[in-house]
Amino acid sequence: MIYYYVVLNTTFASADTGWQSQTLNIKSWMEEESMSFKVIMDSCGEMTEEMKQDERFEAAALTLTVGGEDIIDDESFEQSSFLKKVAASPECPKSACPSPERYMKGFEADADHLYAVTLSSELSGSYNSAVLGKDLVLEKYPDKKIHVFNSKSASVGESLISMKIQECEEAGMEFEQVVETVEEYIESQHTYFVLENLETLRKNGRLSRVKALVASALKIKPVMGSTPEGTICQLDQARGINKALVKMVDYIVAGGANSSEKVLAISHCNCPERAQMIKEAILERISVKDVVVLDTAGVSSMYANDGGVIVVL
Repeated sequence: MIYYYVVLNTTFASADTGWQSQTLNIKSWMEEESMSFKVIMDSCGEMTEEMKQDERFEAAALTLTVGGEDIIDDESFEQSSFLKKVAASPECPKSACPSPERYMKGFEADADHLYAVTLSSELSGSYNSAVLGKDLVLEKYPDKKIHVFNSKSASVGESLISMKIQECEEAGMEFEQVVETVEEYIESQHTYFVLENLETLRKNGRLSRVKALVASALKIKPVMGSTPEGTICQLDQARGINKALVKMVDYIVAGGANSSEKVLAISHCNCPERAQMIKEAILERISVKDVVVLDTAGVSSMYANDGGVIVVL
């Protein structure tokens, strides 16, 4: 964003107060006028504190269902109470994606360029919902410039994509160039995660009860990753969480081509010390452009479960 400062050629009796007031008002007006883009990220992605304070970013909340109770994944989400409800429920928690109408509302914003960033289309209907919302808005406003990014990832993978959009926009790129650059960035991303608790995988049928019991008894922890299509795959496994984390770091380092040009993002579900340990282990072996560490929001907390860690580079 470019800020324009206007100095008034006016002399005030009060040397400071009046001039400052006028300048701040003009600066505020110019900031509003120069807001050229907006990013709508579904709530599987974690918002940084900067994003939360920036009106150019907004979250489209998914709805989580645990034990028959609906929980909106927005700023009211409480991770600790949610995890307790998940642990107490014999049924697998479920999520419902934002409606096309919710995305339509975001795309009707007064901005030159509009973007949505969604959970992988292989894992959720959020992408298809956003595309439908875009198509409906374009029927009414055919000149609007809107693009929906399929993250082919989740959690902080979405956060990094949103940050990349901001970087491109503030570099002054044209809409088409932003789309091309960010799509290339998505293709270069790699997502990894290790789960402390396998109960969600068992409850949703991704892991049989027998395998879950064996894994629990032997303390086997799978090292998971994303495929280029945005599905989940098992990369490896280890006995014990620490050995699994070491293996995950090995995979991250091996796949970290051009890491010095990338931002490393780590999200954790109620385990900040573990996230810090992983960050330090990675930075001992490769250099990165920057590091972002965030606590998981609702959807990511549902899948990562207590003690889970997600890394994207």
